[in-house]
Amino acid sequence: MSSSRTRTTQIFLASTLYGAATLAAALDAGAFADADRRILLVSNNAAIPETTPAVDAMPGFDALRGRFDDVVSWNETIAPFHPSGWAPRPDDVPLWERHLRLAWGLGDDTVELAIESIQVNPAMAIAQMFTGAPIDVYADGLMSYGPTRNKIDPLTGTRVRRLLHLDLVPGLKPLLLTEFGVVPEVVPTEAFLTVLGELADAHDVVGSVPSVQAPALLLGQYLSALGLISAAEEEKLHLRMMRGAVELGHTRLVFKPHPTAPAQWSRAMEAEAEKLGAELTVLDSGVLTAPVLAEVLYRRMRPALVVGCFSTALLTASAFYGLPVARVGTEMLLDRLSPFENSNRVPVTLVDALVPDLGDRQAVTGEKAVAPAELNELITAVGFTMQPKIYPELRPAAERYLSTRLTATTWRYFKRKRLTSLGLPGGVPAQFAFLPRNAAVRKVARRAKSLRRVVLR
Repeated sequence: MSSSRTRTTQIFLASTLYGAATLAAALDAGAFADADRRILLVSNNAAIPETTPAVDAMPGFDALRGRFDDVVSWNETIAPFHPSGWAPRPDDVPLWERHLRLAWGLGDDTVELAIESIQVNPAMAIAQMFTGAPIDVYADGLMSYGPTRNKIDPLTGTRVRRLLHLDLVPGLKPLLLTEFGVVPEVVPTEAFLTVLGELADAHDVVGSVPSVQAPALLLGQYLSALGLISAAEEEKLHLRMMRGAVELGHTRLVFKPHPTAPAQWSRAMEAEAEKLGAELTVLDSGVLTAPVLAEVLYRRMRPALVVGCFSTALLTASAFYGLPVARVGTEMLLDRLSPFENSNRVPVTLVDALVPDLGDRQAVTGEKAVAPAELNELITAVGFTMQPKIYPELRPAAERYLSTRLTATTWRYFKRKRLTSLGLPGGVPAQFAFLPRNAAVRKVARRAKSLRRVVLR
């Protein structure tokens, strides 16, 4: 008998430097068993990948490179298709697995996958191609605390062994993939901070970050590209960040725009800064050779305040670096997010619940204390109302929360129409459910709104 054992190859999918740093921290902490080979599979999911640097072209990546034996481009593997829009046809899956094993030199290796965002491509496509391979899902943001956005094929979902996530909200349990009994596992914060320190100290980062100390750091997200708000509204949101920071006494401002955001937004902010008498540095391509993580700026600049909408970076600033944070625009987004099951709903809810509004003086000094138990109950209720068919067992918990905890503050996390359609507390009682559909009632309501607008003029 042959005593030779089967080789094991671990494939790690990453589309962001933040995600690659999360994987590096998990590896350093011993979260993955030893393997004969480790491949980092890089996917550039930008709308136009040719104009945006991939993970392995980002400043600081060389500090992470040593954790992996090989770095492979998913974009090159499936060219000319786009990673977010392509998946193999079911009949072609065996052909693609054979192709990948040949192209990547896998042979008959046992393959293990560590992927992000399993609900969508490219993660879903890769999971399908390596049929039967065990899967670890890792989360690099706040969406892990929310429900799985789509119903996943049990042939894929039952292969997921665990959910690796950062402890961005201590005490809060992730809801993602719990329908398959997946166990969440925290990536140690110290390991993650060590990796971020390596990124911040990398030679191609040190010289590119301006030497502005203790500024108010304003984070752009390019929400209009996601269809959440209009471009004009997002520009106004950035100006609100600037004015609010100046009102709180911050005259040195640094704006970190999204890498693909329009340049005119930066110009509008520069004009506004001049009016306000503030010193503004815009970290665009004229200042940085390539985008850097917000966490790198935290380490090198030590901001006096971090302002954003619902970026994950707000909670890394607060939870990992102890920096004061403030939010703008979350109430508008909670009202606008559509459909209700939009996967951004839980991140927006968490930031709204945990981070003080920029107009509140707590933004300078405070933490917005929310008890972990209360937060778990809130997210459970929001998660059920988002995906009741995936998580039917959460109905009793949602009913308990909605029957006792709906206040002027918590109402904004729900919609009466949604609660009504699900027969939950807070919805229109069943005997009056016909009213929103009644033509006469709608006509009276429109007339009342019209009269109200006239009076308010």
